[in-house]
Amino acid sequence: MIQLIYASKGSGKTKKLLGMVAEEVKGAEGTVVFIDDDKRYLREVPSSVRFVDISEYGIDSADGLFGFICGMYAQNYDIGAFYIDAFLKIIGKQPEEAECFFKKFADFCEKNQVHAVLSVSADVANAPDFLKGWII
Repeated sequence: MIQLIYASKGSGKTKKLLGMVAEEVKGAEGTVVFIDDDKRYLREVPSSVRFVDISEYGIDSADGLFGFICGMYAQNYDIGAFYIDAFLKIIGKQPEEAECFFKKFADFCEKNQVHAVLSVSADVANAPDFLKGWII
């Protein structure tokens, strides 16, 4: 299942995401992964969470991110949740340009029973229709 924290920059998306991560680890049955574009929140993520600074891996596209996630999962089938901050910054696209990624990622999450929450910095009033069902 995918959920999106979709709001304008500076609206508290990361704080909400970090709160969700903290709640997730309390009852997590698998590994929780937090992906960010830098190490800024490394100390705020619980130590039991696998923190990934995606900038260390040269990922700069939606396909690159999807491949990276699939590779992580292939190496560790115990992953139960992915939390991704700064999603648009990581992929270098606007929400309407990421439809293919979201379709593939939703299928991946459903097939593998993985929960995912992504933060998207954009005006929710302009959210593409294909994303509206995932916005929380």
